[in-house]
Amino acid sequence: MSFLRTFVAVDVEDPLLLSALERTKSSLLSSGAPMKPVEQQNMHFTLRFIGEVPQSLVAEISRALATLEFKKFSIELRGLGAFPSTLDPRVIWVGVGKGAEEMTALRERVERLLRSAGVPAEREKFVPHLTLARMKGRPSPALVKMLQELSDLELGSMVVDSVRLKKSTLTRKGPIYETIFEVKAR
Repeated sequence: MSFLRTFVAVDVEDPLLLSALERTKSSLLSSGAPMKPVEQQNMHFTLRFIGEVPQSLVAEISRALATLEFKKFSIELRGLGAFPSTLDPRVIWVGVGKGAEEMTALRERVERLLRSAGVPAEREKFVPHLTLARMKGRPSPALVKMLQELSDLELGSMVVDSVRLKKSTLTRKGPIYETIFEVKAR
């Protein structure tokens, strides 16, 4: 039986927004802190990480997602943050300002459909965010200061008009993401 590593996401494709994200990553890297930035082609908001699932379940998930109904909406990319905190960053992210409620509601609809397809419920609270980088060591004081100073950084906005089921293939050079199934706003 073959397994696929999967997640449900909203991709960022706007060239201006991608440029703003690249500039922000460059600033973070200039802090000298050891980190692995997310590649530009992999910029996305994860609605739900599913993980390794059998190929047969992927078909079931696609069928469930095909029934997803949502209207397109705008989100504002705003604020730098980190998990678990800006003082001890492991994952550095950009948050969502306006549109966060709509993104959370979309995520809840996706979650219900995934459960109906046989995917176990998610335990963690959903925080709409786009991962910019993962730490590969201790943060520098310059990085911690930067995260605190840029907590309200405005990067721009985008329209959420599609949700994609993605496959993630892990390689030595980083993950490769492919769209398996897409649902457009109606």
